[in-house]
Amino acid sequence: MSDKFNFIGVLNIPNTLTLARIIIIPIFITTIVYRRYDLSLFLFISAALTDLLDGLIARLKNQRTMIGTFLDPLADKFLLVSSFVVLSIYDFIPKWITIVVISRDVIVVVGWFLLYIIFGLLKVEPSILGKITIWVQSFFIIHILLNINVNFVPDLNKILIYLTSVVTIGSGLEYIFKGLKVTHEK
Repeated sequence: MSDKFNFIGVLNIPNTLTLARIIIIPIFITTIVYRRYDLSLFLFISAALTDLLDGLIARLKNQRTMIGTFLDPLADKFLLVSSFVVLSIYDFIPKWITIVVISRDVIVVVGWFLLYIIFGLLKVEPSILGKITIWVQSFFIIHILLNINVNFVPDLNKILIYLTSVVTIGSGLEYIFKGLKVTHEK
C-alpha cells in the first residue's frame, strides 16, 4: 500500500479531532438557529478544545500530517467565521466586527493563494499574533454565548469587541507585510 492511501496515518488522533471540529460547525449553527444556546456554548467550547488538543497531540506524539496542516487552519476559519456570521445575523454581535473578521481571513487566503500561484510557495507559517487572534476571537464568542446563557457574566462586550477587532486587524496587517516581504525576496 502506498503512503498516499495510508488512511491509518491520516486518521490519527489530531486529524480526528480536527474532523470533529468541522463536523461540530453545522450542528453549532443549528443550535443557534433553534435557540438552544446552552448546546451552542457546549459545542463551541468543545470545538475550541479540539483545536487546542489536536495541535498539542500532533507535536507531542509527532503526528503531523500534510492533511492536518491543511485542515486545522481551515477548521479554525470555518468555525470562527460561521460563529461570527450566525451571531451577527441574530444580532448578538455587531455586523461590523464580522466584516472585520471575514475581511482579514479573505485577505490572508487570497494573499496565500497569490503567493502559491506566483511563487509556488505552499507553506505559510502561522504567526504568534495569528494564533493569538484565533484565541481572542474564540474567547469573544465564548463570552457572547455565556452572556446569552447566564445573567451574571461581567459586561466585557465593548472591551472584547475592540480587542478582537484590533488584534484581528493587526494580524491581517502582519500577514500582508509578511507576504510583501516574501514577494520582495523572490
